[in-house]
Amino acid sequence: VEEGIKIAKEKGLTPKVIIAVDLFGQPADYPKLEAVAQEHDLWILADAAQSFGAMLHAKKVGSLAFATATSFFPAKPLGCYGDGGAVFTDDDDLAETLRSIRVHGKGKHKYDNIRIGLNARLDTIQAAILLEKLKIFDSEVQARQEIAESYNEALKEVVQVPNLIEGATSAWAQYTIRLQDSMDRSKVMEQLKAEGIPSMVYYERPVHLQEAYKGFPRAVLERSEGLAGSVLSLPMYAFADVSKKTRLVIEGMMK
Repeated sequence: VEEGIKIAKEKGLTPKVIIAVDLFGQPADYPKLEAVAQEHDLWILADAAQSFGAMLHAKKVGSLAFATATSFFPAKPLGCYGDGGAVFTDDDDLAETLRSIRVHGKGKHKYDNIRIGLNARLDTIQAAILLEKLKIFDSEVQARQEIAESYNEALKEVVQVPNLIEGATSAWAQYTIRLQDSMDRSKVMEQLKAEGIPSMVYYERPVHLQEAYKGFPRAVLERSEGLAGSVLSLPMYAFADVSKKTRLVIEGMMK
């Protein structure tokens, strides 16, 4: 982050915001990011699309940054039956602005447009679904934790398994492992598929290499690029457990 700020300033830009991404279900290290933000007079926007339901130092996701955006897409830990999401903040002025942007930039009423806005309202049916699912959400997150622990125990000796930063819990939106350098990811995925175990790669190309960012200044992010080529995600939902079967597949390919 420090390097990114430095490069931006060298290019004549004025950084305003740090966007922290809570990847795969775990909160980012907000205390460290907050120290950087304060030093450079920035504020933090948390991209918690995958981490709603997690905590850091006993504080829930949604209260770790100045503003937090999350997703209720069906594949997320708390998912509705279509598209949906929410923004959390305890800043009254920002909340008022967000409510305006949500409805076409409305002012005193919906036909009084005081800014460029969106049609970003959560549909009533989706909200009703989410209210019912919230009643069992804590138990769903706990079940995901148990599945993650089962994966960790079975796979820790054959691949790099995920671990949590101190004080954090995860919503386990995905369970993502890093293969050994000697392993061919495509062949591992093919063998898993043959055994009835689906897998997925999130994400093949890091954000800084996306076409949309081609003209922007960027740091060299070797770790991001290396991980993008060596990780894969295994089935993760509250009642899935294919950990032992997955280990047998990977061990068989190592022989």
